[in-house]
Formats: sequence, C-alpha cells, structure tokens
Amino acid sequence: MKSHDLIVIGGGAGGMSAAEAGVRRGAQTMLVQDGPMGGDCTHTGCVPSKALIAAAAQGQSLTQGLANARRSIAEIAATEDADTFRRRGVDVISGRARFTDSHTLDIAGQLHRSKRIIIATGAAPFVPPIDGLREAKPLTSDTLWSMTTTPSSLAVLGGGPIGCELAQAFARLGVTVTLFEGAKQILGREEPATAATITRALEADGITIRIGEFVQKIERLADGRVRVHTPTGEPVDADEVIAAIGRRPVTDGLDVAAAGVELDEAGHVITDSTLRTTTAGVYAIGDVTGNLPFTHAAHTMGRIAAANALSRYRWRRFKIDAIPWVTFTAPEVARVGMTEGEAFDRFGAAARVVD
Repeated sequence: MKSHDLIVIGGGAGGMSAAEAGVRRGAQTMLVQDGPMGGDCTHTGCVPSKALIAAAAQGQSLTQGLANARRSIAEIAATEDADTFRRRGVDVISGRARFTDSHTLDIAGQLHRSKRIIIATGAAPFVPPIDGLREAKPLTSDTLWSMTTTPSSLAVLGGGPIGCELAQAFARLGVTVTLFEGAKQILGREEPATAATITRALEADGITIRIGEFVQKIERLADGRVRVHTPTGEPVDADEVIAAIGRRPVTDGLDVAAAGVELDEAGHVITDSTLRTTTAGVYAIGDVTGNLPFTHAAHTMGRIAAANALSRYRWRRFKIDAIPWVTFTAPEVARVGMTEGEAFDRFGAAARVVD
C-alpha cells in the first residue's frame, strides 16, 4: 500500500488547482486522472466553446470556427499534461479510482491511502429519456467538437447557458438554429427581464426559439436528418440535434458508499460550506457537487478544499464566498450572488430592491 498526504481524484480545473495547492503547502500530493488532463474546460467546455464564439464574432465560417476550437484545445492541453504537473511536484497517476474504505483507494489493483482525499470527478452531459433521442445519437457539448461535417441546420434542446451560447455561436456562423426550451423562459436561473433581453438578442441573430415546448420525440429520418416533435407545435427538421439540457455528476465506479460519502437525489456529492463531505477527511469540489458549475468556481474550490484538508487547526476553515456567474452570449449575462427572485424566495419582503 502506498501513502500520500493528499490524494485528488480528477484532473480537471478543480483537481489541478487542488493538487497544486497541496504541493504549495508542502504536502506529498497524488492526482489520479482517468483520461487526458484538463478535464471538461480544456477539451469540451470553456476553451472550445469560447473559441467558437470568438470565431463567430470575427465573421469566420463554421469550418474555420471548429478548426480554431480544436487548435485552441491542443494549445491549452499542451500546458496541462501529466509531465507538466509532475515537474511541479505532483505525483500523477493515470487510472480509475475506487474507494475501498474512507481513506483507501484501489487504482488498477494498487491500494493507495491518505487521510485527506478530494473528489473532483466533474460532470458529463445529461441525455434525457426522450423517445428516440438516444437512438438519434445527438451531439453534446462533449462530442460536437469532433464533427467531421458542417451542418446547415441544428435543433438545440435546452435554453440554459450552454444551449444559448452554442445556439448563438452556430447561428452567427451561418447555421439555421431552432432552440427548444420547455420552461417559460430561457436562462431559467436569471431574472425574467434578463432572459427577455437575451431572447431578443438570439432572435435578432435568426434563431427560432420555441419557449414552453417540451420535446416529445426525436426521429432520425431516412436521409440522415432529424425530426423534432413537441406536443403543441409543428415538427422541426434539422441536420443534427444538440442535447444541452443539463449535466450529470460523474461518480460511476467510484463506490463512494464504501467511504461513507453521501449523494443527494440527483447524484451530487453532498458537501458543507467548507467543501467537506459526510466523511471526515474527504472533500468534494467542482461540478460533481452541483454547486456553481463554472471552471473558475472549481478552481477556487480546489484551493479551498486543499487548504481545509491540510489545515492543522480545526477552527480555521475557509469557505466559498460570492462567485461571479457568467453566460457568454452577446450581450453577456453576469452577476454575483443571488438574483432578486432568489433573494425574495429566501428573505421575503426584506429583500426589496432599493433604487
């Protein structure tokens, strides 16, 4: 059995931040990563999506935009590989980790033990159980960057930040886009006035927005295109469909139950305000917690979790403070803290806005 002062499971933004913070604090730190370093942000999230948005703003073609996205991925990934982190003092191991108890991990048959473990396994696109959707093999924010053909039309399922950003970028790159959102507004966690502003901006870019229409069925037609059915509106045909309805936490095969780590109903790892899980010495950060699904938030959580895990003083614990929340549409949407609606839900009339 091998021992470390700190073990981090997952090499995305949060995991890399936690591992570096551990080394800076003088801890013998191991990072376990199943797949390439960098995680979602580098390979499927922030880096390619913002490269595509930039290409759209510059008036490039879709082919150029996708090529730029792939080039950006390669450039950033080269600065975040395992050898880079080993040079920084992190013991990087490739493989899948599985808890055998609260302080022991099985990695490819080798046992590793630590009193301090940080779970940073992230999240993956959620493909909902819509009739025919899985059979239609939809694109997701993970898979669309490897497209070998350039669609002339897209159906985007989901009007959250990912769906809105991708819909606008593709529309500006010359693709005919129809966006489906089952709720009463896009960007459901923003104020109605904000959502209305972004709705007008997307429509000005030529996007057809189907608000309040839940997708009922997806067909893959004989000619390879897809047909999207809703209970109320006319069907929509498109070259491809993008599922952007949300993300699910990744804990598959981790066997957190063996460590006494509890999950909520959606499968997220439950943490307190210091990022500690229900098991002493085990922390969780980033998208796997369901809190603040942003790269910069995961990076901050990584530093905080490492500091708390390695602190000698029980009374000295750091907590997550207000984190900026940004959607990179044009115009962009940004805020810090609660919306007015969330404040009213929590505090009632005491949360009235003062002009």
